[in-house]
Amino acid sequence: MVDHPRARKLAKRIAEIVATAIEHEIKDPRLRYVTVTDAKLTGDLRDATVYYTVRGPDLATAPDYAAAAAGLAKAKGMLRSKVGAGTGVRYTPTLTFEPDTVPDSARQLEELLERTRAADDEVARVAADATPAGDLDPYRHDDGEPEAGR
Repeated sequence: MVDHPRARKLAKRIAEIVATAIEHEIKDPRLRYVTVTDAKLTGDLRDATVYYTVRGPDLATAPDYAAAAAGLAKAKGMLRSKVGAGTGVRYTPTLTFEPDTVPDSARQLEELLERTRAADDEVARVAADATPAGDLDPYRHDDGEPEAGR
């Protein structure tokens, strides 16, 4: 049986080691704008998936995911060696790098929420000028007076 808290702790440590190595030790310019966001480890502690995002050099430039993936593939062996030395586990997990889709999903969700807010504002604007069709109290009463308190 696998100790899942141990797997989570080891995955966090792997993410820290990989991020530090990318930032300080690997001189590949393709990895300059790579940020490690998370790591997941299989139950048997043999395979690690490291999630990353890439930003562009400035806001107007699109991130180059293909170059970042190629740089990570080239540095995979060295990063695995760093993970092995930094964790001290018996078997160093293999590393797989996956682009993190959470920021893109969050941006799409924010756009949908903004469109929904705009539609709600339009409905509220139209409703503010609207008048009800018919009487304010559409229910008939025997005495001709509207009922109060119900």
